[in-house]
Amino acid sequence: MKLFLAAILASTAAVSTTAMAAEKPPIVLVHGAFENGQVWGQVTKKLEADGYKVVTVDLPGRPGNPATPDKVSLDLYRDTVVKALGTTKGRAVVVGHSFGGIVISAAAETAPKKIKTLVYLAAYLPQNGDSLVSMAQRDADAKVGPHLQIDKDKGIASIEYSARADLFANGGPDGLRKAIPDLILDEPLAPLATPVKLTAANFGKVDKAYIHTAFDQVISPAFQARMVASTPVRVQYTLQTGHTPFLTDPDGLAKAIEEAAK
Repeated sequence: MKLFLAAILASTAAVSTTAMAAEKPPIVLVHGAFENGQVWGQVTKKLEADGYKVVTVDLPGRPGNPATPDKVSLDLYRDTVVKALGTTKGRAVVVGHSFGGIVISAAAETAPKKIKTLVYLAAYLPQNGDSLVSMAQRDADAKVGPHLQIDKDKGIASIEYSARADLFANGGPDGLRKAIPDLILDEPLAPLATPVKLTAANFGKVDKAYIHTAFDQVISPAFQARMVASTPVRVQYTLQTGHTPFLTDPDGLAKAIEEAAK
């Protein structure tokens, strides 16, 4: 009888563990401008080790999802994220970094029922009619403006090579600072200037969280705070990093995402 009861208890515990794992929402990771999905590598490993199903998006117009700049649009970015949501079971936690905040907002407007929580990581948290260009112009404390290079003929934006380490890897180790200038990509121009269309009925009803980056040079901490004041979120976290915590503090970032996912 004791062995029988022990077997039942062990079986029940196994079922409970499986059920708890099943309850974890899928997580969709959306990179920002001048990046691709590879930036999430270390964070993805941590989230998967903790039992989360992770989908990493490569937005069109970069090596993992090639498209010429004239074929790339904010609508195409949005549809790429919505397509990724179609591969998940249940409502997903959708994380957007930097410009990715505008992209995930557009996706939430289109498919709000597929999303459990929007997580803005050092990201633009827009209101209806905002674009990256319009929001960046209001961020007087950001350091990226003087180093942004626009090539209208090619339809791309780029970051001055010599400024990339300070902008994207400030506070990071020397090895990262040496490597990151060659990892920064050119960005299709059109989506950056396109206003996002958002409504209270769709985007407005989706749960939101914000992960602040205390030493950010690209989207200033002050502007991050102003965006959250204008569009309140359920919960906030702050990482003691610059703009790319997936490179400089992946463990801390994974923990914050997991907390937001609860």
